[in-house]
Amino acid sequence: MIPTKEEVIKALTKRHGKKLQEKLSSSTVAICGLGGLGSTVAIALARAGVGRLILIDYDRVDITNLHRQQYKITQIGMPKTEATANNLAEIAPYVHTELHDVCVTAENVAQLVKNADVICEAFDRAEAKAMLVNTVLEVFPEKYVVSASGMAGMGSPNTIVTRKITPHFYLCGDGTSNVEEGICLISSRVMLCASHQAHTVVRILAEESAL
Repeated sequence: MIPTKEEVIKALTKRHGKKLQEKLSSSTVAICGLGGLGSTVAIALARAGVGRLILIDYDRVDITNLHRQQYKITQIGMPKTEATANNLAEIAPYVHTELHDVCVTAENVAQLVKNADVICEAFDRAEAKAMLVNTVLEVFPEKYVVSASGMAGMGSPNTIVTRKITPHFYLCGDGTSNVEEGICLISSRVMLCASHQAHTVVRILAEESAL
């Protein structure tokens, strides 16, 4: 039997404490990109009890995604927004999801993330990453952005770190490895970087130092 929302909140509160859980439950996080990073971040934040997730991606699940992204083989061909929402509904059915099956551009990003407390950048391409971060920090200087750079290859997991770049901008990753240089993406290392992002988001929402 599926527990009620009240039972779920009670269980989360027992683990997190009343003050933190109330903060998480009342917060909104936008996840821009639902690949290896974003699909993992979404699950981590849903499990933490974040109340509202804005899920943004224009792509569909492909068989080549399954080795590192949080999708099932039965979801091949589905929009990633829909597939992620379906997975979250099984894990944390009372998390509210807002889906945007669109390509994020400099022209629409402000509208897409305007209601978010924290924006999580989870794109593949460096150009898209820079566009999102620069646009959000310029248009919404009061909002927090958590981005990622460098998680490819077989390097040590200990090189994945979180750095505070500006008061509202955090960067997770090793800062050097680049899949565009032909370096492979390994699920464990991608998930490690995504976990850094998710935990940084939680700490920001908890009003803790994210370092």
